[in-house]
Amino acid sequence: MQRPILIHPDPRLKKVVAPVPDLSDELRVLADDMLETMYGAPGIGLAAPQIGVMTSLIVLDCAKGTDEAAAPRPLAMFNPQIVAQSDETSVYEEGCLSIPEIFADVERPAEVTVEWMDPNGNAQRETFDGLWATCVQHEIDHLNGKLFIDYLKPLKRQMITRKMVKLKKERAREAG
Repeated sequence: MQRPILIHPDPRLKKVVAPVPDLSDELRVLADDMLETMYGAPGIGLAAPQIGVMTSLIVLDCAKGTDEAAAPRPLAMFNPQIVAQSDETSVYEEGCLSIPEIFADVERPAEVTVEWMDPNGNAQRETFDGLWATCVQHEIDHLNGKLFIDYLKPLKRQMITRKMVKLKKERAREAG
């Protein structure tokens, strides 16, 4: 089931989430809903706070972002943690489903190693680079109440926030 995506500014997008103590069928359904919501948006990553659920869960699939012919590779990560990162950095133009139609260059570590629990409760560990590294860092930031625009200069961030306030008002009028 697709769920509505929160649009910045929303106080829930700035909160740090609680870790998942135990996996449940309800959380597995949440992961499936989040993947469906992400693909439907369309996007390559989504964090639980973006749909108003304050739990440590992200989903991502960057396969299409790197190769149109690539098979989907959906990942659902519970309690993801970056355990290592490269000194080398890379810059990617980032966007966010909670900040529609806004893109900006963000510099992040080029490679990160992430540990997480998969939907079956198994511990996973993988090193990501390229678009995958950027995306997983972007989504983990959401779990810590941080948005990609927080990496930008204050004036640019304020301009984007004003645009989002206007967009939310327009959407409310259209819905009303």
